[in-house]
Amino acid sequence: MIGFVPFTEKLRKRLQEPLPGRVAHEIMASESRLKLKMLSPSERTRESAVLILFYPENDKIYIPLILRPQYDGVHGGQMAFPGGRAEKEDENLIRTAMREAQEEIGVRLTDVKILGKLTKLFIPASNFNVQPVLAFLNRKPDFYPDAREVDKVVEVSLDEILNPAIIGRKVLNVRGVEVDAPFYNIQDHVVWGATAMMIAELVEILRSIK
Repeated sequence: MIGFVPFTEKLRKRLQEPLPGRVAHEIMASESRLKLKMLSPSERTRESAVLILFYPENDKIYIPLILRPQYDGVHGGQMAFPGGRAEKEDENLIRTAMREAQEEIGVRLTDVKILGKLTKLFIPASNFNVQPVLAFLNRKPDFYPDAREVDKVVEVSLDEILNPAIIGRKVLNVRGVEVDAPFYNIQDHVVWGATAMMIAELVEILRSIK
């Protein structure tokens, strides 16, 4: 991987070009999602955003994922990027992503620099339209996870997510429903669904700037 400063500069430029979008998303989409015909937001859809935060540590580049606590909800116990739904006080979805990251993992917003955005992704199960926002810190952040929303923070190197050996496929039991889906095996955590689809687009972009 290239040095951190040139990496962020190249990534910023790359994000201004056309994005892989749906083609990349479908690489990690579940069988049931690919069969769905209604994959567009409606007037009842809630806008939301997640933060994909890059930082250097020991000559590698990392991003944090979070493990959600177990709860009786669509995304309980799943791996995700820090983020959540837009609130009225958010002037835009970049602000949503930053605010949620601060609330969930304790990242100081004054230190975060925005790089750009990935393609929005509609999640039918929760009726959220998610905007992934990419940003960076020049040093490893101190994480202060909110125990109500984050079971733990999982730090993932870009070398790890670029390794095709972590991709698998299995039938997952999701709230009593069997779902055939591809997934990333990240530090013995199954990362699938919308988060995996966002990672798939990120991987395509990273491969183009290495």
